[in-house]
Amino acid sequence: MKVLLVGSGGREHAIAWKLAQSPRLEKLWVAPGNPGMEGLGQNVPIAATDVPGLTAFALQNQVDLVVIGPEAALEAGLADALRAVGIGVFGPTKAAACIETSKSFAKQFMQRHAIPTARFEVFKNLDRAVDYLDKVDYPVVIKASGLAAGKGVLLPASRQEAIQTLKEMLLEHRFGEAGDEVVIEERLEGDEVSLLAFSDGFSLALMPPAQDHKRLLDGDQGPNTGGMGAYAPAPACPPALQQELLRKILQPAVDGLRAEGLPFVGVLYAGMILTSAGPLVLEFNARFGDPETQAILPLLESDLLDIFSACSHGQLDYAEVRWKEGASVCVVLASAGYSEKTAPPAPISGLERVPAGCLVFQAGTSLKNGTLLATGGRVLGVTATGVNLERAVQAAYQAASSIQFEGSQMRRDIAARALHPQQFSYAQSGVSIDAGNRAVELMRSAVTSTYNQNVLAGIGSFGGLFDASELKRMHRPVLVASTDGVGTKVKLAASLNRSRGVGIDIVNHCINDILVQGARPLFFLDYFATARLNPHTVAEVVDGIAQACREAGCVLIGGETAEMPGVYCPGEFDLAGTIVGCLERELMLPRPEIRPGDVLIGLRSSGPHTNGFSLLRSIFQGVDLLETLPGLNGSLGDALLAPHRSYLNLLLPLIEDPAVPLLGLAHLTGGGFIENIPRVLPRGAGARIQRGSWPIPPLFKLAQARGSVSEAEMYRVFNMGIGMVAITHPQDAAAVQAALPETTWVIGEVVQDEKQGVRLE
Repeated sequence: MKVLLVGSGGREHAIAWKLAQSPRLEKLWVAPGNPGMEGLGQNVPIAATDVPGLTAFALQNQVDLVVIGPEAALEAGLADALRAVGIGVFGPTKAAACIETSKSFAKQFMQRHAIPTARFEVFKNLDRAVDYLDKVDYPVVIKASGLAAGKGVLLPASRQEAIQTLKEMLLEHRFGEAGDEVVIEERLEGDEVSLLAFSDGFSLALMPPAQDHKRLLDGDQGPNTGGMGAYAPAPACPPALQQELLRKILQPAVDGLRAEGLPFVGVLYAGMILTSAGPLVLEFNARFGDPETQAILPLLESDLLDIFSACSHGQLDYAEVRWKEGASVCVVLASAGYSEKTAPPAPISGLERVPAGCLVFQAGTSLKNGTLLATGGRVLGVTATGVNLERAVQAAYQAASSIQFEGSQMRRDIAARALHPQQFSYAQSGVSIDAGNRAVELMRSAVTSTYNQNVLAGIGSFGGLFDASELKRMHRPVLVASTDGVGTKVKLAASLNRSRGVGIDIVNHCINDILVQGARPLFFLDYFATARLNPHTVAEVVDGIAQACREAGCVLIGGETAEMPGVYCPGEFDLAGTIVGCLERELMLPRPEIRPGDVLIGLRSSGPHTNGFSLLRSIFQGVDLLETLPGLNGSLGDALLAPHRSYLNLLLPLIEDPAVPLLGLAHLTGGGFIENIPRVLPRGAGARIQRGSWPIPPLFKLAQARGSVSEAEMYRVFNMGIGMVAITHPQDAAAVQAALPETTWVIGEVVQDEKQGVRLE
């Protein structure tokens, strides 16, 4: 057979080396090739993306099979052009290669065909992408959708870094057209594995699983690269798991592409991560990996040309695909400055000292006056095989150390994860028990300041103990419990380093939730979770919680502080709480005698409280939170972070006074007027709200104008200055308002409504 191999890197050098061993090979051309391939075939000075030139060459020289190495040639449509003139091709069509060349296509394809992958969204608009960052509850990876030479995957360490990355891609075109569309997906934790397979469009034949080393420096530090080394087979992916991945991931991908009219012929490469929830696909590639190929092909016992030919004719089932025992390791020698800049050409020496049996695959090289030069990037891939992985690693590094060129760099830990599985400690995984203990000590005085004679055991115990004997003095005691969170207001608090207020928020929110049923609080428990524990931040939050508990006569009896790296983004935290209260059964709210015509009395809020912050942060994106905007008494940050108001001390005396005819209370939290008022109304009753019957605070007016938010949406999301609504008979409204020591407003009435809706008039 006459074969044309397209490409010039280490991957293509490894393919050429293996093809040259085939007794069926009559002639091998490589376009454009590199100096290392000259002894294996004939280099042809045609660029890998020159589709007309390569097609003409293949026709003129009666090429039987074209093997396409690089993804850029696939995206250029080379396979399509060759097949159109009747030339056999090992490589997918441009449309089928979209599984690699368009990450947005790949993610949506996986979604369509139920192939397990990380959560994601696709964006072309910066504002929408930033808004999505504010909504997700997991750390993210940002990927350029198109081809970016292996450098288009970025791992932001903070929200600010993520936004800057998005700006560089979508506005500054850091990766050209490749980054004009981005995929934001969940960052996953676990071992990565590359599983490649030959495909004829129907059947698959697996290669040994490999592990690539993407980061430039030892310990997976430094920037992402195209790959600094690889080894195979990877112990993390034993045979049973390989068959599972074939069944659940690779075969469904090939079947799905064929079902969509995109039969896939070539190498399908699945880059996966083995998470605690099972294997998930990070990416698909539509060709051999680099440097995985340099590690995998030396283990192939069968004739590679036979396999390529069988795939191109849809006959892979008839091909023999056998693999050798043992292991193979490739160590990459890169130039100075890689991966950020290109070093000047430098002579390469020592190749003659490479031990027999070791292979050197060239990539970034050129030949000038008989001297082999390193021309930048990943220059060489040094590969060795051995009876086991340890022997292969030793041989590869012995060979690599024989080679020198100015500024050369390589990782010294290829395959170290497999040879020396790390003995993890909790601290190495990002969790500090010492920081947790320090946080407990810092918060101890704040917590104990809320204690009363009913606390039998609190901080430091497995569970808080509360003496409930005082309930015996009640006639028909009822316990009321509620759990809630602060929501995305914590993101804003974290960004301004103002954490104390959200501690007040969570307590008062929970207090109001049980107050509407007539209960006084007994005790409270908090839950604080973060990526990395900062004891002082925890103590500040708990200090706010303790303050709110003291003001309410409520005991902070327990809580939990959780450090979860990989779940939360650095610098961010989450906060939730649970409250337990009690009341006499006959004082339970709402009263059954609520009826149409009853009056709704509004009590002022202190601000947005803890609701609508995802929308507020979108509206005020890019605004300096320390800036004082028109109408605000202070900065925008002050207005947004005003603590959630508690209505306990204001309303509990009225609830417990039989002379005050209070029929019900509605706490305006998430869902605003529209969702919350109907929760306390009897079946068949709704509410009519008279807009303009109370003064709307400037912050809400500003948000509505700046965000062009409809009025209906404002009342569905925000409290609009009314944090609590009291319900009473019309003849008792004046008495209820007189009993409240602050200005209140009659804002509407209960109406007959079978749909139990809220009308804004």
